[in-house]
Amino acid sequence: MMEKKTHEGAPEGPESKRRRRYSAEEKLRLVAECEAPGSSVSLVARKYGVNASLLFRWRQLKESGGVSGLQAGEAVVPESEVQALKAQVRELQRLLGKKTQEAEILRDAMELVREKKLLSPAALSKLGGIL
Repeated sequence: MMEKKTHEGAPEGPESKRRRRYSAEEKLRLVAECEAPGSSVSLVARKYGVNASLLFRWRQLKESGGVSGLQAGEAVVPESEVQALKAQVRELQRLLGKKTQEAEILRDAMELVREKKLLSPAALSKLGGIL
């Protein structure tokens, strides 16, 4: 029985279920070929044995964020979303700093209470468990 070959030379059949990795250059070349006059995504997909939805995704990544999205293989996040997330991180850092400062003040107050023996040892142990 002869083995059927794809355009890329990889065997077709049960063994060909492995995913092929495409370099950024290959992705760009295939997307450019899709955009060439007289060409289409379907034609390029058939010619190279690539799923058309994959070519559409690469084209969308290229249009939304340039080559960086294709090279990383990840969706490109809009700048507005990045700015919103950065603002959220700054706010969380501010709140964390505030809570850290409050905990330090309470620890210092507990030390003073221990030194001055203003509370009974039983009350101190209860408070110590809270902090």
